[in-house]
Amino acid sequence: MSLAVSRPMQQKLFPGTGHMVSEIGLGTFYDLPWMFTTALGWKRDAGRKLEAIKAGIAGGVNLIDTAEVYKTEDMVREAIQGRNREELFIATKVTMTHLGYAPLKRALEGSLRRLGTTYVDLYQVHQPNPIVPIRETMRAMEELLEAGKIRAIGVSNFSLKRMMDANAALKNAKLASTQMPYSLAHRNIEKDIMPYCAKEGIAVLAYRPLGHGSLAAGARLEGVARKYSKTPAQVALRWLCSQPNVFPIPRASNAQHIVEDIGGSDWTLSDSDLKELDEAFPRRG
Repeated sequence: MSLAVSRPMQQKLFPGTGHMVSEIGLGTFYDLPWMFTTALGWKRDAGRKLEAIKAGIAGGVNLIDTAEVYKTEDMVREAIQGRNREELFIATKVTMTHLGYAPLKRALEGSLRRLGTTYVDLYQVHQPNPIVPIRETMRAMEELLEAGKIRAIGVSNFSLKRMMDANAALKNAKLASTQMPYSLAHRNIEKDIMPYCAKEGIAVLAYRPLGHGSLAAGARLEGVARKYSKTPAQVALRWLCSQPNVFPIPRASNAQHIVEDIGGSDWTLSDSDLKELDEAFPRRG
């Protein structure tokens, strides 16, 4: 597959931010061995991963998602060197062990240093910590927002109840996003989280958008893919982009795959094909 991108990346408004963001982003969680070996000083296949991020940016992707625990913030810094910072939308996450008022603020400073930037566009609570009151976490978040060090607040891996509590804990802001596993193969969040997000104008960052690779190789998508001269992975990503305020963030580990993923942007599935996909991949539960 050529690494040339034939069409521009479509952008849409990221709710609550006023920022136009590529409808497909870049995820930089690789795997647990990467996190472990990187902590020990060995960055396995770092060059290939860096080229994947750069290929995405070159193809028009400006939404890049990372986290302090991923051990990829410094790689994102290297990938965005020379780029106009205001044209990028960088999202990172604070780990559950840093959700206290002071630890959260220190964690952000560490992320800013590793990213080589003075602010992040979206700062997300990576997962809830039942020991730390959500009001304490959100108080720190709002102060960072007021200081201009973050531009929006998000959560990740939160149940509907926890997300509602987080939103209610904010006094002068609202949650901009939630990050959850979401794909044709895993549609559980449509039961409760998606309706709440639609009502509140909250974006959904969809991780594992290809169902751990099962959709990219799935025979059930091949018919629709052939109709549009696309691949099954591109159809799966297009379906997600067709959902209001949903931004899939496929993993950026291979430049060729990222260029293929970009091909999920800037085209339209017909209503009949959307219905066919909906019936072929029904929500369970």
